[in-house]
Amino acid sequence: MARTIDLGAAQARAARLLELHHQPQPLVLANVWDAASARLVEAAGFPAAATTSSGIANSMGYPDGEFIGRDEMLAVVERIAAAVAIPVTADVEAGYGPGAQDVAETVRRTIAAGAVGINLEDSRQHELLPLDEARARVAAARAAADAEGVHLVINARVDAFLDPESVEAALEDAVRRANAYRAAGADSLFVPFVSDAALIGSLARAIDGPLNILAGPATPALPELARLGVARVSVGGALARATLTVVRRVAAELQGPGTFTFAAGIISHAEMNDLLRSTK
Repeated sequence: MARTIDLGAAQARAARLLELHHQPQPLVLANVWDAASARLVEAAGFPAAATTSSGIANSMGYPDGEFIGRDEMLAVVERIAAAVAIPVTADVEAGYGPGAQDVAETVRRTIAAGAVGINLEDSRQHELLPLDEARARVAAARAAADAEGVHLVINARVDAFLDPESVEAALEDAVRRANAYRAAGADSLFVPFVSDAALIGSLARAIDGPLNILAGPATPALPELARLGVARVSVGGALARATLTVVRRVAAELQGPGTFTFAAGIISHAEMNDLLRSTK
């Protein structure tokens, strides 16, 4: 059950998260999936934490794509928000339900869980929602948050590049959708699956609000992203998958040569305990 939130503290964290989208350098988010990863990110000096829906779903035994239910997802979000002092923004996928009223309920429960931002997708089961429907879901999220007295930072995801017919058509659709979501109350606009510098620059110039991109191996470095006008950079589920890649490598070492080199240089048992004892 969600804890009773301190409204003043929630408002302050939300204001801080929003402010971080309007700085000279992009807000970089190393997406977390549990309390321990959140504490490590906070200890590293990140000013905010974002959850990864795929990382949380995978850790609970589900594939990504709203196979995990809202209750299970928000229970993890609540534990993460309780573990850190920095603002937390939660990936709530497409809002957990077919209608705008479902998105509104998800927003209310996300705020109650202690998060002060959301990532809201405009596709469900890999299918783009009609623009009017997606825009109504963003508007419902904004109205629900306002009714709770917290300026929830809405990061509206634009999946125009999920399976595009052409780059030109996807760019046009992404700009149209992003600006519509901005007008409906979104604070930042998330366009994943783009890595070309020229394309990122075109998006930043044409979108009337802070641009969030998803980083990967081919993404330009942060100084270049800042020059292009990017306001927010997420790694999505990559950090969680990188961790699972280590698990796979360790398993291969144990099953193969039977050595234990993986244990050299790892976080100590005492250090991890101390880190988690210091949670807020």
